[in-house]
Amino acid sequence: MNPQTEIRDLLVIGGGINGIGIAADAAGRGARVTLCEAGDLGGATSSSSSKLIHGGLRYLEYYEFGLVRKALAEREILLAKAPHIAWPLRFILPHAPQQRPRWMLRAGLFLYDHLARRRRIPGSGAVRLDTPPIEHIFRPQFRHGFSYWDCWVDDARLVIMNALDARAHGARILPRTRVTGLAPKQGHWLAQVRDENTGQCSSIAARVVVNAGGPWAGRVLETLPEGLASRAAPGKRLTLVKGSHLVVPRIHGLDDAFILQNPDGRIVFVLPYEQHYSLIGTTDVPFDGDPRDIRASEEEIDYLLESVRRYVTADLRRESVVHTFSGVRPLYDESTGKSASAVSRDYTLQQLPVDGAAPLLSVFGGKITTYRQLSEMVVDQLGQWLPGLGPAWTAGAVLPGGDLGGLEFDAFAAQLERQRPQLPGDLLRALARRYGGLVDTVLGDAQQLDELGQHFGGQLYEREVRYLIEQEWAQTAQDILWRRTKVGLAMSEAERESFAAAFADLTRGVYA
Repeated sequence: MNPQTEIRDLLVIGGGINGIGIAADAAGRGARVTLCEAGDLGGATSSSSSKLIHGGLRYLEYYEFGLVRKALAEREILLAKAPHIAWPLRFILPHAPQQRPRWMLRAGLFLYDHLARRRRIPGSGAVRLDTPPIEHIFRPQFRHGFSYWDCWVDDARLVIMNALDARAHGARILPRTRVTGLAPKQGHWLAQVRDENTGQCSSIAARVVVNAGGPWAGRVLETLPEGLASRAAPGKRLTLVKGSHLVVPRIHGLDDAFILQNPDGRIVFVLPYEQHYSLIGTTDVPFDGDPRDIRASEEEIDYLLESVRRYVTADLRRESVVHTFSGVRPLYDESTGKSASAVSRDYTLQQLPVDGAAPLLSVFGGKITTYRQLSEMVVDQLGQWLPGLGPAWTAGAVLPGGDLGGLEFDAFAAQLERQRPQLPGDLLRALARRYGGLVDTVLGDAQQLDELGQHFGGQLYEREVRYLIEQEWAQTAQDILWRRTKVGLAMSEAERESFAAAFADLTRGVYA
């Protein structure tokens, strides 16, 4: 990496969904973009979400109608952009008489249905919980409820799809490249960076810098010269909130999601996850440690399990938990004294004026649902310092893999099975879900299992691994097992360890 000879238009710091989205939007408008991420792309918050594209039903209680409207409208756009990794999901909301009254839930759902136009997403309705096919799911005291629709998304793959889009438009994507210093110099910005694999240091010059560091946004600002750093610090307004999730065997085998009201006023989701599991989350716990050293606490595990047992008949115990993950949400609190649950999930943009250079633009807050809108707004603002940028374009453009040839996903997967009849149908469907229209690039000319190379366990084969290394910036076994794919869930500990050793052999010398 020797970027010292060129001044780029834009440097984005942070490879989560917001940073990657901004890089893709700007590159598609003609900007010369470089993005630096200290770890893996989407390796923190953006791969540890509840995997939902949703308006945020509970945000209506806090009168955040603008946030809900933006998010509801974005559901339809993202379904069209990435139909292989995003799809509608029905939620069942059992009514607990001691919690929010039925009239309030009905009114909230009416608003939810009508705040934004719906095309692909059905509306809400009442549901009896003691009739087939759900009569055995909920405890007998829960007889009435409601259903409504939101959308599921593979969050980690959404990041990668946007990164591929950014690269296709000329952006330089540099994972495991840490920004260690940032300062204005002669009308532009100069960033000192370090390759985390080799330790090599270099510099990147750019006319404009966007700080999209997520939980580390405050630390990015600390790399500024002392006088600027003190002016830019977000202080106590940047609130870090930990959210933990549990993975358990699929509850009752249904494809519906549940949204459960707790006595403390919070809600917990139970979501169908992969093929054989349910995902339970999330918590809202104030956090002040290192976001990379984070895991679900014993108290959070107990809280989530009890929240579900309060409603469903499934016998969930500690030993039912097969996997946990946690993320840190960076929320920008305009007030003081709010609980973690009440702090807005909307985003805030903050400019740091600098004499003789474009201001540093920092992104605080936000949620995965509104990443595209946020990115568009940021790049619109950059236009005054980067004249000649093209118009906004992402709302009507599919992401890489999102073009299924005019077919719905099920028809696309069935077509793939017909084209490669000697390969297992469940494997092809899983690959179609991950890669959509790019699945032929992953499979190449393979028609037989032995043409996919070494089998590492689960549904993971060498040909897919090599694709992920060569095309999707995968640099560790964890990048593949838990982010680019979720096959780690279906592998034994011995298989995961064996794959890590094999991965090291496959990549020896590549990242040194």
